[in-house]
Amino acid sequence: MKPPTDRGSLVLGAYVYAVLAFIIVPLVIVIPMSFSQNDYLAFPPTGFTLKWYAEYFDSRQWRAATWLSVQVAFLTAICASLIGTAATYAMVRGRSRLVTMFQILLIGPIIVPHIALAVGLYLFFQTIGLSGTVPGFVLAHTVLTLPFVVFTMAAALGKVDANLEAAAMSCGATRFQAFRFVTLPLVLPSLASGALFAFIISFDEPVVSFFLSGIRQKTLPRRMFEDIEQNLTPVIPAIATLLIVLSIAILLGGHALRSRSKTQSSAG
Repeated sequence: MKPPTDRGSLVLGAYVYAVLAFIIVPLVIVIPMSFSQNDYLAFPPTGFTLKWYAEYFDSRQWRAATWLSVQVAFLTAICASLIGTAATYAMVRGRSRLVTMFQILLIGPIIVPHIALAVGLYLFFQTIGLSGTVPGFVLAHTVLTLPFVVFTMAAALGKVDANLEAAAMSCGATRFQAFRFVTLPLVLPSLASGALFAFIISFDEPVVSFFLSGIRQKTLPRRMFEDIEQNLTPVIPAIATLLIVLSIAILLGGHALRSRSKTQSSAG
């Protein structure tokens, strides 16, 4: 016999479906527009063509912006992973009274509005000559992506028994060797998952990149904003569709890594 359905469950279910629709409907509209034969944005599309994708791949400016975003995102993923892992390890294993303050500083970029952070970074980087440079982009994006790596690694390190490292050190291993050969292999899937999130967040970051971009160094989101203002064509939906595919692939990769991490934890 099925249990009676209460009104609260119905309202909650309707709310969940409304949120899902709010997220999915724009994607459903953008993807068909990228195949439109019109020279302007139109929905529903009047025909099918791949010329906007060809225009994107043939454009030297679009390729340069994409390559810059890829470089910045790749270097950001590496820096955020290294710094985030070391910081999280210090917080989880450390006994300092400053751990709480350290946590607040690391998650601060999520709380502070990006526009305020972007203005501060712009003024500071202008002073030291990093505005519009790859190192400047990497530093700024590392600050923004650190919280996501820290959250991922904190959950993974919290599940690793500290006695394993203590056992390794009792056998003569140093603290670094115990981490390198005992803890790191256990948290490696979560580390890779955090790096993937850092990559996609950096690649898709628009606000800080808008402030830090120079005349020649423009990331893909900055280039897209300029195209929307000056020459809005279906190239934008085509690029958005490619970014959606990239995001889905990375999310699936991250989910596979987390599943592998859970399987290893259960086996351990």
